[in-house]
Amino acid sequence: MCLICERIEMISKGENPYFVKELKTGYVVLGDNQHFYGYTLFLYKHHGEKTELFHLEPAERVQFLEEMTIVAEAVSRAFGAEKINYELLGMGDAHLHWHLFPRISGDIENYGNNGRGPVWWYPMEKMYSDDNRPSGEQLADMKQKLLDELEKLL
Repeated sequence: MCLICERIEMISKGENPYFVKELKTGYVVLGDNQHFYGYTLFLYKHHGEKTELFHLEPAERVQFLEEMTIVAEAVSRAFGAEKINYELLGMGDAHLHWHLFPRISGDIENYGNNGRGPVWWYPMEKMYSDDNRPSGEQLADMKQKLLDELEKLL
């Protein structure tokens, strides 16, 4: 079972503390690490042969992309982003999932052009440091902010 499927199974059992909301095509979850405050993932509900956007039937692809866009707007509103960075990678986990990074000026400190640049310019050991994990209270606050914005848009 892939890591994304494990996280989805945790959602189904009520054991994923980062879970925010279920949509038609996927699950909204906050990232475990929050260097980029409000970092959110949108996990496609199904695994298997559909590892690329072009593998999805046209209607499902449109729905998945529309929902991802709604999630991105909610993330932007909830966490005061100046810009959202979108990533749909999948070489590590071939399960369709979006990484949504809310960005603000200076969030990568002295890396890049005046603290501006792609998220991968920031050292991964800093981005995924345990120092960036929200406390239980912080996580509850973040989930509520994001859920409130999602509810406004859905």
